[in-house]
Amino acid sequence: ISVKACSVNFPDVLVIEDKYQFKPERPFAPGNDIAGVVESVGEGVTQWKVGDRVLGSAKGYGGMAEKALMIADRSYALPADRSFAEGASLLMTYGTTIHALIDRGQIKEGDVMLVLGAAGGVGMSAIELGVAFGAKVIAAVSSEEKAEACRKIGASGTVIYPRGPLDRDQQKALSAAFKDAVGPDGADIVYDIIGGDYADPAVRAIAWEGRYLVVGFTAGIPKLPLNLTLLKACDVRGVFWGAFTQREPDRNRDHIARLFRLWKEGKISPLVSETFP
Repeated sequence: ISVKACSVNFPDVLVIEDKYQFKPERPFAPGNDIAGVVESVGEGVTQWKVGDRVLGSAKGYGGMAEKALMIADRSYALPADRSFAEGASLLMTYGTTIHALIDRGQIKEGDVMLVLGAAGGVGMSAIELGVAFGAKVIAAVSSEEKAEACRKIGASGTVIYPRGPLDRDQQKALSAAFKDAVGPDGADIVYDIIGGDYADPAVRAIAWEGRYLVVGFTAGIPKLPLNLTLLKACDVRGVFWGAFTQREPDRNRDHIARLFRLWKEGKISPLVSETFP
């Protein structure tokens, strides 16, 4: 692929710092999600031809380069009316979230979902997809500016939390704010991208038999008191989209096809917040 755009996501930073699940040998080019033009195809590849506009993943890294390799059956046609930057911003964020909400969260219409770290790429995809699936979404963020951005794309309510680390009093206050925002029955789904000192307050605001989705740890890996899961009869469920794509390629393709339909219908719109040469 002649690479025209490569997204910059938080996992890309972790890979560079050797803090991700895998550690590439040096030297390497970071960047995973790319969009570009097919320059050549391998033997037996019939679904793509030279000149096709495509998007896909560069197998974990290698995207920030002039050329990259993609696996033919894990590549997708970039719609003619979408830019390369938009195309490169779709898969990791929305792919993670559609897997999380459908396969791990069993989301249904009428659910209340609390999203922590809601103003990031994955967080905003959670707001849009949550709304598309009929959920009421509460966005938890660190500033009013971020809260306004979340409301613009469909969040029903927002919670602004302080920057960590949080002491016990701050955690209790945050838990109260979460409970007030999600309502008396609690959050059916907690979509946690940040972890750290924010996990405990979020679990305290979960509904009976709620689903706490472990997506990321931008604020650190939390130590969750398991007695809370007993009191709430809730589930703690890990979300590892990369492994899911390897283990369940057919189901993943179905999810991606659904994303393309939602994209065409205008129900999701990958946000390109900034571009660099």
